[in-house]
Amino acid sequence: MTHYALTVTCPSTRGIVAAIANYLADQGCNITDSSQYDDSETGNFFMRVSFEFDGSLDLDALNGGFDGVAKEFGMDFAFHDQSEKMKVIIMVSRFGHCLNDLLYRWRIGALPIDIVAVISNHMDYQKVVVNHDLPFHCIKVTKENKPVAEAQIMDIVNDTGAELIVLARYMQVLSDEMCTKMSGKIINIHHSFLPSFKGANPYKQAYERGVKLIGATSHYVTADLDEGPIIEQDTVRVTHAQSPSDYVSLGRDVEAQVLARAIHAHIHRRVFLNGNKTVVFPASPGSYASEKMG
Repeated sequence: MTHYALTVTCPSTRGIVAAIANYLADQGCNITDSSQYDDSETGNFFMRVSFEFDGSLDLDALNGGFDGVAKEFGMDFAFHDQSEKMKVIIMVSRFGHCLNDLLYRWRIGALPIDIVAVISNHMDYQKVVVNHDLPFHCIKVTKENKPVAEAQIMDIVNDTGAELIVLARYMQVLSDEMCTKMSGKIINIHHSFLPSFKGANPYKQAYERGVKLIGATSHYVTADLDEGPIIEQDTVRVTHAQSPSDYVSLGRDVEAQVLARAIHAHIHRRVFLNGNKTVVFPASPGSYASEKMG
């Protein structure tokens, strides 16, 4: 049994769901999960369908046969073989909590990705990465060599066929050119104090102001720093009795969790760009197990 997912974006109109369901039924496919959203503000329609097929139907055949339906409704669509793991590059600087969390989830199979490289502008995590039998690249970044450094990063992206870059607390601002070239393919994580508390020690600033909620935001990277379409967010409550170091520990935990959930949604094609926002379809019941086996 082969498991596929179909993702569709198109102008909203009548008959889309019926046309998709009829096409899949005609191919002998069995729909196992379906999510859809009609945005009345933008007039856009979004849909993700999971289905299975017991036979020799392949992606080329699915794509070719669906062209007629797609043209009728003006669809942007893609079929995905859910057994194929997305190729991912992780980038990190000197805070390793998100990297270590992702490596653990990857190792136990909770995050079914193919990590094709880890890139850093420091050597701090070389041993950790190499001990996981993963390629490690140290690319130093300065104001003077930034274009050259980004060209090296893009060479690795192209050589590995990476489909997603994860900034796991990579503390360098990417150029507008790279953000545009990799639009919708770079995910970042940061604390949710912005724009109130900026700088090197936002958790200390939050402690001094008596903040009661610590949060994290994961989003797609755009040329507007830390303002890309949001994928996932979460918060944790703190009290007056906790110290600045408690704030940091709790913040790191929520950052790691939020980033992992954002990646999980992206690799399973549950995230759709919708202007400056995203449409994120919920995982189906038992999805963290079923999608892992996908």
